[in-house]
Amino acid sequence: MRIKPFRDFNGYLREHFGCRVQKISIDAGLTCPNRDGSKGFGGCVYCNLRGSGTGASLQKQSIAEQIRQGKANLFRKYKARKFLAYFQSFSNTYAPLDVLAPMYHEALQDPQVVGLTIGTRPDCVPDPVLDHLQALSSRGNLVWLELGLQSAHDRTLQRINRGHDFAAFLDAAQRISSRNLPLCVHIILGLPGETAEDMLQTARILSRMDIQAVKIHLLYVIRGTELARWHRDGSYTCLTREEYSALAGRFISLLPPSVIIQRITGDPHPEELVAPLWALEKQKNFQSILDHMEAHHLHQGKFYTSAPSPAAGFVLPGAQRRQV
Repeated sequence: MRIKPFRDFNGYLREHFGCRVQKISIDAGLTCPNRDGSKGFGGCVYCNLRGSGTGASLQKQSIAEQIRQGKANLFRKYKARKFLAYFQSFSNTYAPLDVLAPMYHEALQDPQVVGLTIGTRPDCVPDPVLDHLQALSSRGNLVWLELGLQSAHDRTLQRINRGHDFAAFLDAAQRISSRNLPLCVHIILGLPGETAEDMLQTARILSRMDIQAVKIHLLYVIRGTELARWHRDGSYTCLTREEYSALAGRFISLLPPSVIIQRITGDPHPEELVAPLWALEKQKNFQSILDHMEAHHLHQGKFYTSAPSPAAGFVLPGAQRRQV
């Protein structure tokens, strides 16, 4: 069996629980301050009305029902017997605690659910919610926070209409760390205006922080978004598979060996995807990253250092600091 050149999440969960553990995606019907007018309207330029959700909340499915269906599907596919309830769509700490707490508790009522994974934004993690999640963790539940950072560069965050700056992320990360809650950071490769060096600088910044995991996503274009309009008029060009594989491999090599790599590819809904079409080929994309890392003798932590990285000045294959 081929040994992965990074620390993966499945391996971590097996170490922790001694068996296969799978995430069940939960759509809790929440929203986002970048959509409801608190910070803005329309959301980030790459996000549509679905917000990475399953649509289950629109079908009036309870959290318990979503878990029952998810368990059945994941047992058939992976023979998994333990699960994490993954509150995925939109911002899952963006509501009053008396709304959120019953949702979290409903998910944990299932004896096979061993913990929660809460996807949210850096500007949506008030202390009372973090205190509640800390209390759930202290009772033996595995509780992860997943913060969508996307980029450590404020100019990029402004360009993609993110609605928060990097300082908001630093503040949220510190408060999460102070409660001993594990933190996974989402970043996106291929954001408009970012060079390869910009993206790798995000990796260097994260490598010096108290984080426990990273999810690396490809920026793909989906229907009904501002990014789709930019792609249509030619002002945005997607990364090629070769470029993405090179960036993802080098990004991983800059991270410390202790950080868990939870994801290195995305899962666009086929009916929504505009470009690049190769984003649908998950296994092929995963293999492409592994092949690139092997061919260039890369592994997680290879370029990790507290000093300026030798990866500085990295150039994408076939491009001179390609602007995207």
